[in-house]
Amino acid sequence: MGGDFTGKDQNFSAGIYAMAAKDIFDLLRSQQYSQLDLKVSCSFFEIYGGKVFDLLAKRAKRRVLEDGNNVVNVVDLKETPVLSVASVLNAIKDGSAVRTSGQTSANAHSSRSHAVFQIILRSARGKLHGKFSLIDLAGNERGADTSSANRATRLEGAEINKSLLSLKECIRAMSTNAGHIPFRASKLTQVLRDSFIGDKARTCMIATLAPGQNSVECTLNTLRYADRVKELGPDAQAAPPLENNNDLAYLHQSLRSQGEEEENQEMYNFHQVVEMLNEAEENLVEEHQQCIMENKEYLKQEEAILSRVEQDVDYDIEDYAKSTGCNSPTED
Repeated sequence: MGGDFTGKDQNFSAGIYAMAAKDIFDLLRSQQYSQLDLKVSCSFFEIYGGKVFDLLAKRAKRRVLEDGNNVVNVVDLKETPVLSVASVLNAIKDGSAVRTSGQTSANAHSSRSHAVFQIILRSARGKLHGKFSLIDLAGNERGADTSSANRATRLEGAEINKSLLSLKECIRAMSTNAGHIPFRASKLTQVLRDSFIGDKARTCMIATLAPGQNSVECTLNTLRYADRVKELGPDAQAAPPLENNNDLAYLHQSLRSQGEEEENQEMYNFHQVVEMLNEAEENLVEEHQQCIMENKEYLKQEEAILSRVEQDVDYDIEDYAKSTGCNSPTED
């Protein structure tokens, strides 16, 4: 999606990102939209191993939270103002340089993450007018393709496949007006929920195919996957969450009932454990950050006490001892 490759170099000006940006700026200069005075910004993040990383903020880790109105937000995601197609391409280039990639037996330069590039339109007062999300999905890693990979790569592949299964099931559920849509089954579907629901949401999927005979199976699977998007209508709505909030279990149960799930109970247990570990890691990081902030405030107070003592020759030793929580020499 980013552009053509010449060896290891990528021409971003020839990609879908650049073409979309050009169309947006052309429309904003047209008579229909020029009077709205809309401001353009962009964000770029990747979903890797069930975690979100901000590609425009030195790959800083971000949390995905849902507010009381069921609106999903990537907390502290950086939005970079852009004034032209060239500035959009610079942002794409900077983000792509830190995106996670690796090597498998199927692909020497395999994208190991889902990348989400967003072009955001806001009014002069900052109110959201529209958002254009371009998602570069990581390739579906089949077991045969990763048979020679190490443990870390196999874990990456399993997480990629789970998110793609989640996306497929969400599309199926919306197209059949199912009672529940498992958006929470993966980070990918969670952050893309607003791209699917609502009367103004529109979805388009572009499939990359290989013409070789050896790729027939992959080509057919890709076409079947992409064909599901055509079943979506403009009336898709987010169903209420499950009582136990376990969309992952719902996903596997639904796939088993359709006879489409290749993974067994062991794979479901694996996905469940990974999900629990990711949640525990996020909680630990949040507690650590909170501890650091609290200690910073405490150290500031201690530094102020010490500064007063160092600057005052006739300081009161008893007051100083009490302020530090120690006994004064006269009390020993």
